Amino acid sequence: MAKLGEVCLLKAGKFVSSNDISPEYNKGLYPCFGGNGIRGYVADYTHDGEFPLIGRQGALCGNVNLASGKFHATEHAVVVQPKIEMNVHWLYYALNAMNLGQYATGAAQPGLAVSKLETLSIEIPNISEQNKIAQTLYKVEQLVNFRKQQLEKLDELVKARFVEMFGDISNSRKVPMQDVCKIITDGTHQPPKFVLSGIPFLFVSNIVTNEIHYDAEKFISEETYNELIKRTPIEVGDVLLSTVGSYGHTAVVKENKPFCFQRHIAYLKPNNSVVNSEYLRCAILSTDLQRQIDESVKGIAQKTLNLSEIRKLRLQLPSLSLQNQFAAFVERVDQQKQTVQQSLEKLELMKKALMQEYFG
Repeated sequence: MAKLGEVCLLKAGKFVSSNDISPEYNKGLYPCFGGNGIRGYVADYTHDGEFPLIGRQGALCGNVNLASGKFHATEHAVVVQPKIEMNVHWLYYALNAMNLGQYATGAAQPGLAVSKLETLSIEIPNISEQNKIAQTLYKVEQLVNFRKQQLEKLDELVKARFVEMFGDISNSRKVPMQDVCKIITDGTHQPPKFVLSGIPFLFVSNIVTNEIHYDAEKFISEETYNELIKRTPIEVGDVLLSTVGSYGHTAVVKENKPFCFQRHIAYLKPNNSVVNSEYLRCAILSTDLQRQIDESVKGIAQKTLNLSEIRKLRLQLPSLSLQNQFAAFVERVDQQKQTVQQSLEKLELMKKALMQEYFG
């Protein structure tokens, strides 16, 4: 057992102006790591090698990244360099297991002091044990990343299929969104009374890539739910659309389970005789609809897509039979995604168990 500062050199990186950070990689630029990972790319580098980086500022302070090669670390990232023989990958996993965020101070802008990090205790096994642990966890992590890439590729496949089937239909008519679905942004205008457990109350962040994350942090009672659901009955096949902040995200309700949502989520109930729910969701994500949405949002500090603007969005409307063909393709892809997702969840549980075994 040793103090982290005794076995590692911990030093914050170097300030770089946001004007000097490019969001895209170009030849001659280097990755720029801030407190929450890569911020972009810059013209010079501060380090060359492989180092764990600890985020020391912001809501995610205490998170740990692993940087390799030539990179620039900003003042919000603490670069960790071993002073003794140590497997850097093992150190990366060990730092992750220490849950460093718990040592942050400050409410409005949480921060981690390097002096505090230096006093933390770390148990260091011999180098052969470190190598074994790092190799095992690295293999599992590679499999986890591969499964995530598979899910991304399957989502890209759906987008490509949509463009293939509908991108070149020049004679398809376009209709206002209000002509093919009922659009509601009722939700709850005032936050309901939350309880410790019960029916999930969803926010914009719960809608991600055609998935509704029901693992909510807020819950409402069944009594409150029954009152709210009178105004906004939710059924399988309905489409949810985020309208504030991360606007334009969509998901189809595929499970008959109770939940409620905040008013920043619009609720689209399609007319099934003219439009398929899955087609509607993907159409909203298409280049054409996203351009219309971008042009329709209001506000500067907080972008908002109003109900009236959603109604006016013009939707390309091919034949229902063609829409249904596309929906059947999406269903097959979703079945593959479910298999991959189940494998991913098992791998993540395995990694968690191994981390517990190795680091307690």
